[in-house]
Amino acid sequence: MMKIGMTKGFVLALGAAALLTRIATPSMAAEVADVLKDVKVNGFVSTSYNYNFNTPDDRKIQYRPFNENADSFNLDVAELVFQKDAAGVGDIGFRTDLTYGYTIPKAARSAWPGTTPSEDDDVDIQQAYVRYIAPVGSGLTLDFGKFITEMGAEVIEGYDGWGYNYSRSLLFYNTIPYTHTGVRGTYKINDQVTFMGQVFNGWDNVVDNNSAKSWCAHLMVMPTADTMLNLKFMSGPEQTDNTTNLRNVVDVNLTAPLMERLTLSLDYVYGSEEDVPGIGDSTWSGLSGIVRYAASDRYAINVRGEVFSDEDGARTGIKQDMWEVTVTPEFTVKKNMIIRPEYRHDVSDEKVFNKDDKLADNKTQDTLAVNVLFYF
Repeated sequence: MMKIGMTKGFVLALGAAALLTRIATPSMAAEVADVLKDVKVNGFVSTSYNYNFNTPDDRKIQYRPFNENADSFNLDVAELVFQKDAAGVGDIGFRTDLTYGYTIPKAARSAWPGTTPSEDDDVDIQQAYVRYIAPVGSGLTLDFGKFITEMGAEVIEGYDGWGYNYSRSLLFYNTIPYTHTGVRGTYKINDQVTFMGQVFNGWDNVVDNNSAKSWCAHLMVMPTADTMLNLKFMSGPEQTDNTTNLRNVVDVNLTAPLMERLTLSLDYVYGSEEDVPGIGDSTWSGLSGIVRYAASDRYAINVRGEVFSDEDGARTGIKQDMWEVTVTPEFTVKKNMIIRPEYRHDVSDEKVFNKDDKLADNKTQDTLAVNVLFYF
């Protein structure tokens, strides 16, 4: 049904475009051309092959929604970005990220209240916002719409950034949201300090599931040109039709050089939520560290280790402590193409990983992957 709907929509769009070309006056055409000349188009494609040594019958990788398909070639995501810069005070711009793929758009898709993304949700508007630089001090940047969360150290990959490792951390998947819909303000105090504040519907909600709003405060500090410290706090009621039970998350990120060509990235998260249905008051926490060694412009190796504690089972559905180690060599074939093989070892103190024909029968999960990126 979705593919039929998309085809009809595409035909209607072509028809509308053809009609506009017939009725548009020269002055209208000139105005449209003047607007479009400043619009930039960027793209990104991520493909992969994943293998799970547990060889589960369902051919899945547990706790890995962005690369869950095992023993399979995958189109993780294809992205097109349309944007117009807003560089100075009084300027207006926008950004729209359209994504298509069989894992990432489905996993990161924002849901309407009372619904969950279906197996056919392979298209998503990952971001779409209007930007205005208000005449406040040196310029207050305001974004209105849907945008990727500021929480966490890792990102939903795109043409302008991706994680050091192919697979995301346990902290990325289990401790923070993916996107928000609301308003975001950014003010650069000086070259070292920037403050960002946000008010939005909540965790991955395009429409709020209650009558209250969530908020986030983010302080970015750069004591040196190569060192970045991020201090973030997010709070708000996230339960459906409940405005009193707060979910709070503290997130601290640090990226700093250890020596020439060697970089350290740390991510600490602590979260809590009041009176989770069926659980009660809950907490979760974790620490992730990545060391990156860039041997040359064409080769680097990234090693990640992390621990994650879901003390009350609020984030994964089971009380457990987990840890993992990931090794990701990185080869830049040409300027716009990167190949990343990866080995990852996951461990839980509970039997949560599927093995062969048995569900939740193993405490470990080992995987291999090869990821190919192209961007422009």
